[in-house]
Amino acid sequence: MKSLARLALSAAVIPFIFIQGAKADGLSGAPAPFDKGGVKVALISYISAGDFFQAYQAGAEAQAKALDIDLRIFPGRQDAAEQREQILQAINLGVSGIVIDHGLPESLGDVVQQALDKGIKVVAFDVNLNNPKIPQVEQSDHELASLALEQVVKDNGNSFNAGYVYVAGFAPLDRRNEVWDKFKSDNKGVVEKARFGNVSDTTATSTADQAKAVLTANPDISVVFAPYDEFARGVKLAANDLGIASKLKIYSADVSTADIQEIIEEGSPWVATVATNPAVVGAVSIRAAALEIAGQTVPHQITVKPTLLTQESLRAAGVKTIEELAEKIPAFSTSDAATASWIPDKLF
Repeated sequence: MKSLARLALSAAVIPFIFIQGAKADGLSGAPAPFDKGGVKVALISYISAGDFFQAYQAGAEAQAKALDIDLRIFPGRQDAAEQREQILQAINLGVSGIVIDHGLPESLGDVVQQALDKGIKVVAFDVNLNNPKIPQVEQSDHELASLALEQVVKDNGNSFNAGYVYVAGFAPLDRRNEVWDKFKSDNKGVVEKARFGNVSDTTATSTADQAKAVLTANPDISVVFAPYDEFARGVKLAANDLGIASKLKIYSADVSTADIQEIIEEGSPWVATVATNPAVVGAVSIRAAALEIAGQTVPHQITVKPTLLTQESLRAAGVKTIEELAEKIPAFSTSDAATASWIPDKLF
């Protein structure tokens, strides 16, 4: 493994995106250092591919601009070593705060501690760093999975053969998996015929390849629980390619405009998802970092509540985009998590 010194040296070559804040003279009525403006914050992601992560980043950018934060965005490439180096680079840049978006906890602990030791505030989204000094932003993943599985039972009863898409080691997927395991325990008629999944820069297509093999080998699977939208997209691709879309129902988590288009599509097997607005989650993550930097109280667990979105309800409301979803379901476009009177919240 590279030494920390070598990591620090190699970090200098990692690119980041610079997002200039909205004003040069700070935010009126805000506490220090936001009254002066130009506070530096780094957003360091593990995954950047996919609509969810792009929307999350857009929300973070919008909130940073409203707070006159100079935001450095480090693109994720599903590379744990590179994410470590990005954190070290952020430390060297002299940022006041770091938001870590996903990642593998075992590879982050020591470099995150370096940031804390230098007085840098750290906020984590969907990665459990097991540190009482680090607020954890999450999507209420247990509730998210529970709402999806309640819809599964409503549509299919509690006796069916299922496929399940899951990759261990990612905090949101692990939390959703806890709900799935309990669901199976409580519903003995639900048989998990196959478990598969892949997280990469081609998650949907890789999952589609796996799903084709699984669905071909197990033609009696009628329900697939795929609690990540890229998983669901992959299973839908497989079902369409195999010509079995009419015999399958897919339930997922997360949402984007592209997801909505695929859900409302005529004959789509993707019948429901449960989601928070990823742009709102991104904004909440930046707000939490700002509160920490300002020395204000931040709860250790910061939860953004999810919403059930069925194919039927989306079609009935005429929703075709995330923007229309936010307009027609106001709860989807706002969150009172990590707020203060001096933080602008009219972003979208």
